[in-house]
Amino acid sequence: MTDTYLELVNSGLTKKLAAQLGLPRPARLRRHRPGDPLLDGPALVLGHGPDADAVATLLSSPAGGPAHPHLDDAAPAVLDGWDLDVHRHPAPDVRYAAVVLVLTDLAHPDGLAGPVLAAASTLKRLRPGARVVTVHRPATDADAPAVAAARQGVDGLLRSLAKELRGGATGNGVVVAEGVPVTAPSVVATLRFFLSARSAFVDGQLLEVDSDAGELPADWERPLAGRVAVVTGAARGIGAAIADVLARDGATVVAVDVPAAGEQLAATANRVRGTALQLDVTAPDAGERILAHARARHGRIDVVVHNAGITRDKLLANMTPDRWEPVLAVNVDAPLRINEALLTSGDLVDSPRIVALASTSGIAGNRGQTSYAASKGGVIGMVRATAPLLVPFGGTANAVAPGFIETEMTARIPAVTRQVARRLNSLQQGGLPVDVAEAVAFLASPAAGGVVGRTLRVCGQNMVGR
Repeated sequence: MTDTYLELVNSGLTKKLAAQLGLPRPARLRRHRPGDPLLDGPALVLGHGPDADAVATLLSSPAGGPAHPHLDDAAPAVLDGWDLDVHRHPAPDVRYAAVVLVLTDLAHPDGLAGPVLAAASTLKRLRPGARVVTVHRPATDADAPAVAAARQGVDGLLRSLAKELRGGATGNGVVVAEGVPVTAPSVVATLRFFLSARSAFVDGQLLEVDSDAGELPADWERPLAGRVAVVTGAARGIGAAIADVLARDGATVVAVDVPAAGEQLAATANRVRGTALQLDVTAPDAGERILAHARARHGRIDVVVHNAGITRDKLLANMTPDRWEPVLAVNVDAPLRINEALLTSGDLVDSPRIVALASTSGIAGNRGQTSYAASKGGVIGMVRATAPLLVPFGGTANAVAPGFIETEMTARIPAVTRQVARRLNSLQQGGLPVDVAEAVAFLASPAAGGVVGRTLRVCGQNMVGR
């Protein structure tokens, strides 16, 4: 659905009028197009020590460039293809497309001042759609108080900074677990995702990399080449966008949806050159039927995306079983049952990926959505507990939590309410289905093997709270 207000304040006479009146002016977001450069201008890397040097070398090395002395034996593969114009100190006349603050060596809150204030000097000159990314370690109970204070301070700093950025710029953080090098595949892949146009509607988020697992792709444009991915609820909306992006990234897609959506499902499968499976995911044998189809048609199964979902919104005081039970059945009971079938089948043995669709309602709640929020909160708990079961096979389970996304469902919201919902995030607009799909594709990739049991929000950063 088109955001008419966004178009008006970014074109012609209405753009000038909006500026004169001081109206909010959400920017057109920079979204990924195959073949586009990673950034449309220079990057600034701030920080001290070997990790900052390694990140700077990572960003600046040309394809096949030399390894940096601080990088491990896999460095040449890690460095392939970035070839960015990287600065280590702010220049007063440069408009940066990205600022990366490497803060892994923080030992005291005093250490924030130098790199953070250096970054501050560039913020008024950032290019439209710029990226600000922090790289730091998580605060833990084992840390000395000063270390924990410094590390936790980065979380608050990043979330606040993201709310100050304008022009479609975003701020996100890569949180690197203790003992994991900044050159680990999932650290590199997460940094690249946050820098890229694939993360257009991801803002104010901190994603933890838990291990050095994962494998970087030979081709960043086709990181899912050779993988077979199942997408439920694939007939339309977000599910269809997920199928499109997974196929674009090289995957063979099995598109799943209910028989009633058969015509749209066939259209999705034909468009992505995959196969269609008409199936109610709440069926007791849904998992077995998905496995049988994937084995028979494609010989394997590597990725499962639990996207199918429904709402039956009502205030809890007015809730009835016929509204409550279907929501839980589709949104969380079905993924649980399908996962059990997959995990006991012996087929998920080659770095499998499970990605489930949660929601910001499952994190922060939403009036009139108790059943939906319970189901989506359940999804977050499900992936957190399922992930360790996949680790022995090099696998992961993670979730993506969309906020306000422009879909057929949100188009039915009353017009005034819809406009308010669009503006209540740092980017002052709704996201698109492709924004959710990009996050799913990243978590489904072999390079994301070190991101385990996490939930990544795709919400433009809600203006209140996290």
